[in-house]
Amino acid sequence: MEPRYQRILLKLSGEALLGDREYGIDPAALQSYADEIISAVELGVEVGIVLGGGNIYRGVSNAVDRIHKASGDQMGMLATMINSLALQNILESKGVHTRLASAIEMNQIAEPYIRRRAMRHLEKGRVVIMGAGTGHPYFTTDTAAALRAVEIEADVILKGTRVDGVYDSDPEKNPNAFRFQEISYIDVLQRDLRVMDQTAITLCRENKLPIIVFDINTKGNLRRLLEGEDVGTVVSDSAMTTPIPSK
Repeated sequence: MEPRYQRILLKLSGEALLGDREYGIDPAALQSYADEIISAVELGVEVGIVLGGGNIYRGVSNAVDRIHKASGDQMGMLATMINSLALQNILESKGVHTRLASAIEMNQIAEPYIRRRAMRHLEKGRVVIMGAGTGHPYFTTDTAAALRAVEIEADVILKGTRVDGVYDSDPEKNPNAFRFQEISYIDVLQRDLRVMDQTAITLCRENKLPIIVFDINTKGNLRRLLEGEDVGTVVSDSAMTTPIPSK
């Protein structure tokens, strides 16, 4: 079966790696996500990955404990590299060829992110993990994911979360929340649904890059999505904003 997409950018939050822990990386969560990624590779899909770092350090919204916002964001970038190294190692232990590319130069750990080189790795079937965000403070890893997806000419951004799509309110707090099967970029922005930050949504909108928000914690969901099943919520220019009852 031909996969629904040939090249994807998978965005995972750092919090996703927490699993049942309060801090750091849960080995069980790491194994689970690695297996999901392998299922995509087995379909012949080219996979790029951007990880957050919130399980280690979330950065600071303003000056806290004498840490400047720019320095806090740089600390967050380093946290993404810790997560990226962990994912790279677990994937390679399972026989998957990977490359780790960093937006910040750290030659002893990763190769520098170069767009053409990253695309060449993808063409050769290697999973490319792109760490350190954009390499600049004041930009989130959501924006980094959108930027990298546009640069590598991905067909879609797949945002793996702990909920099964985009809702009109927090489904973990509101049992009557409605899930959208599809929603437009502009409605996401106007409703302030926090799918991704505004910069990321705008970048996707300007480049007509669809986003699918789905539950990465349900085993096999990534493969089902790539095989064409109705998994998650599609955010795109042509989407009709129609809520459907949550399960």
